[in-house]
Amino acid sequence: MADEELEALRQQRLAELQAKHGDPSGDSSQQEAKQREAEIRNTILAQVLDQAARARLSNLALVKPDKAKAVENYLIQMARFGQLPGKVSEQGLIEILEKVSQQTEKKTTVKFNRRKVLDSDEEDDY
Repeated sequence: MADEELEALRQQRLAELQAKHGDPSGDSSQQEAKQREAEIRNTILAQVLDQAARARLSNLALVKPDKAKAVENYLIQMARFGQLPGKVSEQGLIEILEKVSQQTEKKTTVKFNRRKVLDSDEEDDY
């Protein structure tokens, strides 16, 4: 009985330590899940985009990854709901990019705060 209890305590302690320091086997399963998700995204995009549009999206991903991710999500959502009649050409992707740019456009405003400084030139000291 004592050996079984000791083994149970060891297993419990090992589980606590793995949870505390991060389980390496759990980390690999998360990595595999991310890899599977990336593969699914790539297959959907390969079915939805033609070659030129895919190249443009890849170039965009290098420069602006957040915008490319938004466009990819938009395309995948449209494909899942059946809103895409066929493969999206490069021109169609440009139109989608313009839509996404308009939605995520940030308005920049510049405001000048002019300070009134007392200048000795204003005084008459002849």
